[in-house]
Amino acid sequence: MSLPRLTLFDTDPAELAVDAIVVGVHSRNGDAAGELLVGAGAESVAAAFDGRFLDTLRLLGATGGAGEVVKMATLGTVAAPLVVAIGLGAEPTGASPAPETLRRGVGAAVRALAGQGKIALALPVPDDDETLPAAVRAQAEGALLGAYRFAGYKSTPPKRQPVRSVAVHVPDARDRGARAEIKHAAVVAGAVARTRDWVNTAPNELRPPDFADQVVSAATEAGLEATVLDEKALRRGGYGGIIAVGSGSQAPPRLVRLDYTPTGTPACRIALVGKGITFDTGGVSIKPSQGMWEMKCDMAGAAAVAATMLAVAALKPNVAVTAWLPMAENMPSGTAYRPGDVITMYSGKKVEVLNTDAEGRMILADAIARACEESPDYLLETSTLTGGQVVSLGKRIAGVMGTAALCERVRTAGDATGEPAWPMPLPDDVRQAMESAVADISQVHAGLERVGTMLQGGIFLSEFVAPDVSWAHIDIAGPAFHSGEPTGYLTKGGTGVPVRTLLQVIDDLATT
Repeated sequence: MSLPRLTLFDTDPAELAVDAIVVGVHSRNGDAAGELLVGAGAESVAAAFDGRFLDTLRLLGATGGAGEVVKMATLGTVAAPLVVAIGLGAEPTGASPAPETLRRGVGAAVRALAGQGKIALALPVPDDDETLPAAVRAQAEGALLGAYRFAGYKSTPPKRQPVRSVAVHVPDARDRGARAEIKHAAVVAGAVARTRDWVNTAPNELRPPDFADQVVSAATEAGLEATVLDEKALRRGGYGGIIAVGSGSQAPPRLVRLDYTPTGTPACRIALVGKGITFDTGGVSIKPSQGMWEMKCDMAGAAAVAATMLAVAALKPNVAVTAWLPMAENMPSGTAYRPGDVITMYSGKKVEVLNTDAEGRMILADAIARACEESPDYLLETSTLTGGQVVSLGKRIAGVMGTAALCERVRTAGDATGEPAWPMPLPDDVRQAMESAVADISQVHAGLERVGTMLQGGIFLSEFVAPDVSWAHIDIAGPAFHSGEPTGYLTKGGTGVPVRTLLQVIDDLATT
């Protein structure tokens, strides 16, 4: 979909001719019983109501709580016919609200304003060069992501179309830093939206060959080098894990490689790997039917990595990045792989299959081993790998495992972008329990498949990482898909996690 156009303005918000003006309000005590306070940036708008602004908002139910959205007709008091107040929580001391508070509040407001053409944000932004960029970026990203809507398959399109244009109030609209931030936000949000589109696509329209074709087309247009291995090349190359998982489907598997090379000497070499199971029935170890439709999102890792590469091509960081996207459809059939099979992986390791529903690690292991052959300095892999991630950390927090220093970078980047992640261990006793009597390793913990499943997945993948490669596995089984009602800048369906985290880590590695 097309996202809103972003601009900056530094004139009086009360005099701006737009369809709606978005302002912030705080609660002095940070709760519903607290006194309402006008957020910075909205002073002139509040003043136009001759002292009735906060009283009117309070009558409409405003409390200032974070994430709250309250609409109010202006009746000519300001140029815009509509004011939308978003709750920003307790008034910050000496700084603007946290970026994620702004991002979520703006996202909720822009989504609520569907049907309006042009809106303006008169929200708190600091006037110092150090903290201004984060506030501008947060507002811009929130606006773009909140406006996202999947085109879908409805015969009649919705009557209320997303907002077309968003203006962000800043101290100086000519400031180069602020202008750079909205350009950056547009690239990042575009990558997130592309990820969401792929995840939300019906699985009958995005089988492995289709997915590969779409990724290659987008990558080529962006100026990336793209290579695809089809099922014949995969078999010849010894990619046993990818071939095994894809063997049950009439739509054959693929392995897509994307390359970005900077113009100068790269600061480092990064490999990205993303799981691309375009639909996961569980194979012979078939899943329960309830909720199986969500398994169209099992390719969210590959979608995020592919879209990250598109953003990398636009942002041009001084690093070399290669992405590996293994794609397969996990289906039950007479040709499907079975529990008890022993698969020879790309690395040469022999894996005993105990559960065909633990298929993601099989295709990722091949891709990880292949990526490590090129000796990257860092390897970042992301996947909707285990239900254990949701059990342990819920639907919003990803699990991250691997090299401690890189995992900490991921955690820090997740905090900065609003995509939280939490480091998890790789215990030796779990690895010992995955020993196989007939192969080098069992695919899962024999007899205890549902105990520590997130850790089992990470441990299995660690077996295929070269010893000298710093790596991180990001399990996004929960965060990749939002099945509830829209909230903040998240719409129902694909979220685009962890595109923003990956881009933040890449930027950090390029500049440190």
